[in-house]
Amino acid sequence: MTTDAADDRTATSKSQLAYEWLRDRIVSHRFTPGYRLVLSQLAAELGVSTVPVREAIRRLEAEGLVTYEKNVGAQVALVDEGEYVTTMQTLAVVEGAATGFSAPLLTVEDLAKARAINQRMRDTLEHFDPRRFTELNEEFHAVLFLRCPNEHMTDLVRRGWSRLRMLRDSTFGFVPGRAVRSVEEHDHLIHLIENGADSIEIELAARHHRTATLDAFLTSQHAQRRP
Repeated sequence: MTTDAADDRTATSKSQLAYEWLRDRIVSHRFTPGYRLVLSQLAAELGVSTVPVREAIRRLEAEGLVTYEKNVGAQVALVDEGEYVTTMQTLAVVEGAATGFSAPLLTVEDLAKARAINQRMRDTLEHFDPRRFTELNEEFHAVLFLRCPNEHMTDLVRRGWSRLRMLRDSTFGFVPGRAVRSVEEHDHLIHLIENGADSIEIELAARHHRTATLDAFLTSQHAQRRP
């Protein structure tokens, strides 16, 4: 390996490290919406130059987790209720489509894995942990769209998930009762796929599954605002 190649590899490694470090702090809300991302401070904390930090911030900006404003600089993106709604609506469409495309290509082993994850979700219901339930929920859906041949679509799904993590630790923390129904709907999705349902039927079922969570959240919020 040449010196130049080794240097490129090191630079890529540092950029990835900075990206993962920043992303974790944004998603976990240690860096809250509006938090200013000062290159020199972040680079000093990571023990790297500002170059990999700048590259990491650009990646996060592309994902919608960071914004850049003139005379202000980079900061963690501000969020509001309307943005949560539109993110969920968008995710319902792209995740539903990705699941529909993936369904005919899923293997017996894939479906067995999805069923096992859903059972773990069911097991958490007795002593409910919204954050853990949400993590398992992502694992479940990642299996269902695993075989989607459209990489652009799956990238959009993952970006939507990233955005949701920043907006809410877990929607199920606001509507824990929705978790029981969600697990049941997972069973239905697996059943449709196993029985060779049309891709469009699977897509619509996956889309409805996502919008049902949004509807439950909005109903809960509306009830809390009542005088």
